[in-house]
Amino acid sequence: MASALFDRERIRTTLMKAKELRPYAEKLITLAKREEDRLHARRLVARDIHDPLVVRKLFDTLSARYAGRPGGYTRILRLGPRRGDGAEMAILELLGSEYAPPKKAGEKGAKTAAAAKAPKAKAGGEKKAAEKGDKPARGKRKKPEAEAEE
Repeated sequence: MASALFDRERIRTTLMKAKELRPYAEKLITLAKREEDRLHARRLVARDIHDPLVVRKLFDTLSARYAGRPGGYTRILRLGPRRGDGAEMAILELLGSEYAPPKKAGEKGAKTAAAAKAPKAKAGGEKKAAEKGDKPARGKRKKPEAEAEE
């Protein structure tokens, strides 16, 4: 589970597993932050993390991110009970990997540009509908032509 945490930087698991994994993951990050005996620290971490790409990420990226931080590299967010068995669920995440919804830069500009180009509906909507031969808008009754002429 620690390798999944370091790879994805956020995992969803039960609260008890998250509480067990937290000190284990923080010790591995502390080992990765070591400047002296770096090779020995890498081998100690590689004993537990068997994926070489995850070990590389831990030593290159994550150790640099937490270089000035004395501890507390993870956060546990409670989610509530799981639907099937009622187990308390949680998200265990590394600090600095908080969720930021992607902002669509062109979306706001596209909406305003489309709104400016589109003609606005006027009160005479039934006349346009009558000219086109379509049905008038719902709730508006069309008068028969004989009564309209009188």
